Order: sequence, then C-alpha cells, then structure tokens
Amino acid sequence: MLALNKSTSINKKQLFKVFGPGLIVMLADTDAGCLMTAAQSGAQWKYTMILPQLLLIPVLFMAQEMTVRLGLVTGKGHGELIRENFGRGWAILSAGTLAISAIGALLTEFAGIAGVGELWGISKWLTVPLATVLLIAIAFCGSYRRVEKIGIGLGLGELFFIIALLMIHPSLTAIGHGLITVPYRDPSYLYLVAANVGAVVMPWMIFYQQGAIVDKQLTVADLKQEQHDTAVGTFITQGIMILFVVVFAAATSRYHAVNGLQSVEDLAKVLSPFLGAFNARMLLSLSLLGGALVAALVVALAGTWGITEVLNWPHSLNEKLSRNNYGFYLIYILAHVIGAGLVLINFNLVALSVTVEVINALLLPIVLGFLLLLEAKALPLEYRMHGWYKWLVTLCCLIVMAFGLYMVGPVVHLW
Repeated sequence: MLALNKSTSINKKQLFKVFGPGLIVMLADTDAGCLMTAAQSGAQWKYTMILPQLLLIPVLFMAQEMTVRLGLVTGKGHGELIRENFGRGWAILSAGTLAISAIGALLTEFAGIAGVGELWGISKWLTVPLATVLLIAIAFCGSYRRVEKIGIGLGLGELFFIIALLMIHPSLTAIGHGLITVPYRDPSYLYLVAANVGAVVMPWMIFYQQGAIVDKQLTVADLKQEQHDTAVGTFITQGIMILFVVVFAAATSRYHAVNGLQSVEDLAKVLSPFLGAFNARMLLSLSLLGGALVAALVVALAGTWGITEVLNWPHSLNEKLSRNNYGFYLIYILAHVIGAGLVLINFNLVALSVTVEVINALLLPIVLGFLLLLEAKALPLEYRMHGWYKWLVTLCCLIVMAFGLYMVGPVVHLW
C-alpha cells in the first residue's frame, strides 16, 4: 500500500512522545456542534444513522494520514507547502477561507460553553470570558508538548458520556435493524448524511495536524507510530459520535417525539427521565465542555498556524513570546476574542452559521484538492500512495467533495 521505511522498536516513553497530534485533532473533531448534530441524528433517524458514521471511519483516516506523511516527510506546515508549490495567491486564498471557517467554528464552541453554563444557571458573561482566558493562557506554556497534553486531557472528558450508554440500555435488536435500514429515498435523511460527510474532514483539522507534527519536531522515523496515533484517534472520535446517536435514539424512542434539539437544555430534558436530572446535566456538561474546549484550542491553533505559514512568520509554540513571534500569539489571541465576543454580544448567530456552513461546504473541494495534489507533488516517490490504495483514497475524497458541494443547495435554498 505505502512504501514505508523500516522502524526500530521503541519503548513506551518514546511511544508517548510520538502519540498526540492525531488523537487531539480527532477529539476536537467531535466538538460541541458535532455532538449536537449526532444527538439530533439519533433523535430524528434513530439507529439508521449508525451506518454512515461507521463508513466515515476509513474516509477520515485516509485524509488525515496524507497529512501525517506530508508533515513528517517535508517538515513543513500545510500553508507553507501550498505557498511553495502553488504560489502565494493560492496560499492566501486557502489561509483566508481557513480563518473565516476557524472563527465560525470558535463561535460554536463558545456557544456550547455558554450553553453548558446556563444549564447550571451560570451567565455566559462569566463562563465565556473565563474559558477565553484559560484557552489563551494554555498557549503560553512555552511548549507544544505541554499544550497537547492539556488539550488531550480536556478532550477526554467526552468519554464520560459512556456512562449514559450504560444507564439507558439501548435495544440491541433495534440497533441491528437500524444498521441494515437506509432510508435513502428521504431527502431529509440524505441531507443529514451529507452534513455529516461534509463535516468529516474539516479544513482546520488538516492544517492543525500537519502544523502539530512539525512543531512537535517529529521525523519520518516516527511515521508508523503517527499513523497508529491517527488511527486510534479516528476510532475514538467516531465512537463518540456513534455513542451520542445511540443514546439519543434510545431515549427518544421511549420518551416522546422530538421536533428538534436546539440547545443543551433540550438534550438534558430528553435524558433526565432515564438518567435523573442531575446525572443528565453532569454527563452532558463534561462531554460537551470537553469537546468545546479542546476544539477551541485546536481550531485557533490551526488558523494561526495556517495564516503565519502563508505569511512566512515565525509560528512555533516552543518559542516564548518575543518581538520576533508576537504576530503568531496576537493572531491566536484575536481568534478567541472575536469568537467569544460574537457570542457575548448576541450577534446574528443564524445568519453567521449559514454563512459558515456554505463556506465550509465550498472549502472541502479546495482543501481536499490541495491535499491530493500535494501528496502527489511534494512527497518523494517512495512516500506517495500507490496502486489500488491511491485510487480508493482519491475516490473517497471525491465523494466527500461532492457531498460538500451538495450541502450548498439546501442551505441557500437552491433545492
């Protein structure tokens, strides 16, 4: 499949030094918005939404695995490679759309943080500023590895939701039936599937993992371990999505028809009859807050790395704030402040969300197109894809790109 160099055996300490970029970016992929989408998917289409999530596992791994090879072999970030191989104009276009997408994603993360606080009667004027200060402070740790450990620790809070699955006892028979039921003729089902496919490879994920690999100073000798890191993260993130689908499918099957789950409070109300009011609020808070915080950290760093790489500015978390790299930290701070500010001033969230969704959908062909082109152009022959695997990855990327474009029509009411 891939021509990989022989790797020597490494001990556990060395293994943990390599693991991290793939895991943290995948934990960020199940952010507050994605978990809300998974809950809505389970509530609306019950267990029939499990199969699409399973099919997305190889697609997600294939895209991020290309990012791993690009980062390890070239030692350069994604924005830098685009600038060097396709010119400054394309790099600026990529960085500009990435910045808009990142701000939109940050908006959803801070909205999720505000929703968790309001679930406990705490004003967003307290939770959002505190989260902003915390996220900004993390970046000033003076070490990428330290930032990564903190991010993974926050993101693992999502796993607390496993307790909800153990308490709600979903029907195995219903799950089995859902796995073989595909209501492909229903437009609303297809649109929800398209939304999930279109969001499986977010632009900031590619920029983040490649930038993280470079900042962590990993080399091509770490290739096999970093591929394992990405595979583990892929299974965890899709497992969390399936977990939310199953729990809310089970809860709504026994509770009542749900017209829409629009807030954290709505999620808690659905689960309360089965878990108890306190348990429902606590498990949702831990999982949603963990996903929102790690995603906010990753998204802001991805946007910052992408922009500074294109501008050819210093862009490492391993260097403390100085005159030479103040631009990197300034962009990171502004990303959080803008996202938090829009939530606090009650900006027109609906209009902004529609804009962000359209941009993300349109950005998928650009991002995946560049990823495939860089894989074929920037890598030495022995590290490129070959044979049937190359065609399989290309086909999967084209399908994701097509679904991304399909999403634009319903959003702007073309069909």
